[in-house]
Amino acid sequence: MSFYTSLSGLKGAQTDMSVISNNIANASSTGFKRSRAQFGDLFASSPTQSTRMVAGQGQRLNGIIQQFTQGTLEASEKTLDLAIAGEGMFVVKGEPPREQVSYTRNGSFTPTADGHIVDTTGQKLQLLPVDANGEVTDRTLGGMTDMILPTGAPSDPTASLVNISIGLDGLVTATFANGEDQMLGKVAMATFPSMEGLRPIGDAHYQSTGESGQPTIDAATNGPMGTIRSGALERSNVDITEELVLLIAAQRNFQANAKAIEGASTLTQTLINMRS
Repeated sequence: MSFYTSLSGLKGAQTDMSVISNNIANASSTGFKRSRAQFGDLFASSPTQSTRMVAGQGQRLNGIIQQFTQGTLEASEKTLDLAIAGEGMFVVKGEPPREQVSYTRNGSFTPTADGHIVDTTGQKLQLLPVDANGEVTDRTLGGMTDMILPTGAPSDPTASLVNISIGLDGLVTATFANGEDQMLGKVAMATFPSMEGLRPIGDAHYQSTGESGQPTIDAATNGPMGTIRSGALERSNVDITEELVLLIAAQRNFQANAKAIEGASTLTQTLINMRS
């Protein structure tokens, strides 16, 4: 039995080291959120047994949990580099026909040849519609639209676009050569009842699940959404020093369980030799 108990410890330590290694590998990935492995003990006994006479049977992995703490904001020179100071996430949509919706903290957006604003995976940034006063008129997934840079002013198509500004509340305003301004909408953001329940799909993107609950869609500065900082990016929340300490602890745990297996093997070999 001690072999299997120590084996469960070995597997747990190996998983812990894999999680920590992934955190360290993504220390420079924009919008990355570190993970933490959670373990629980294994214990079993029959109703007629005294629990004081039964040893534990090892450990098991309860889950690998994402840590959605705030990362450091790093200034950049691009207006379309966006960072969130708060709990919200950007809403992006994939290409037709699926148009899969996902959520991300990676705010590195760039324009395409046709004017769409896309992230590093090519998914399109979503906007919420606004009225003449800049107030959001539809807070649903179905009401969102792709952010597209206009080619000309509403009153004069020959007046070219000269500037795009994004406020703390996510309001996107286009300024044209004739001095005219046009509000394109507000950057769509989402929060979830349980952020840890989101399913990671890579590139700092996540999908909603039954565990995360349905998203609450709104603009920045509302509730826990936080504010949007144009001209900045959120670095990963990985602390290299902390991860290295955890890695050393996981290595020591692995070595200790290996020693326990070695001890059980020696004991078994001694018993076999005594019988022979």
